[in-house]
Amino acid sequence: MEMKKNNIFEKDNLIWMLIGIIVIALGAILMAGGKSTDPNVFDESSVYSTRRITLAPLMIMAGLLIEVYAIMKKSK
Repeated sequence: MEMKKNNIFEKDNLIWMLIGIIVIALGAILMAGGKSTDPNVFDESSVYSTRRITLAPLMIMAGLLIEVYAIMKKSK
C-alpha cells in the first residue's frame, strides 16, 4: 500500500522559489560595494550609481514577486 506525501509545495513551486531567491541574492550583490579607498574622499558616482540605486532594488522586488508567485501557484 502506497503512502502519499502531504507536501505543501510541488516541485514546480520549489523551483520558482529557488529562482526567486537567486534573483534576490543577485540584487543584493549588485547593491553591495561603493567603498572608497580613501576615507576622506566621497565618490558620489560609485555610491549613487544606476546599478545600486535602480537596478538592484528592481531585481530584489522582482525576486519578491517571483516568491509570491511561487507560493500562490496552484499545483496541477
